[in-house]
Amino acid sequence: MKYSARLFSIILMWLSSWTYVYALEPIYSDFFGKAIKGYDPVAYFTVGKPLKGESDITYEWNGAKWYFSTQENRQQFVSNPTAYAPQYGGYCAWAVSQGYTASIDPNAWYIFENKLYLNYSESVQKNWQKDISGNVRKADLNWPELLKN
Repeated sequence: MKYSARLFSIILMWLSSWTYVYALEPIYSDFFGKAIKGYDPVAYFTVGKPLKGESDITYEWNGAKWYFSTQENRQQFVSNPTAYAPQYGGYCAWAVSQGYTASIDPNAWYIFENKLYLNYSESVQKNWQKDISGNVRKADLNWPELLKN
């Protein structure tokens, strides 16, 4: 029993170290199904910064569990999830613009034309921000193909 628990934890550490992921699911979520690593998607719009969601204020949507900092934010999301959910299923917008997928840092975010975009890191975000509209056009073209993989 000890051996299998140790092997399981080694496999989990190995899987969590992967930087690039394939968009097998329409929403990027962690091993436990948390979208945006448990951050509140509505807070980016209403408070203008990332806020960690509460474990007792959640909503299941599009195959992932979304966390919210307030009941009001949860209700806003429930009434119109596509208005608040990050683009490209919450995968890194820069990666999608380049034709692959990557995980995100909830602190590397940007709202462009009233849509939430997340990036792998703040340094990757700086590259993405050099040509936001061009990168969005490329990512919009790449995203449907990435979902097929």
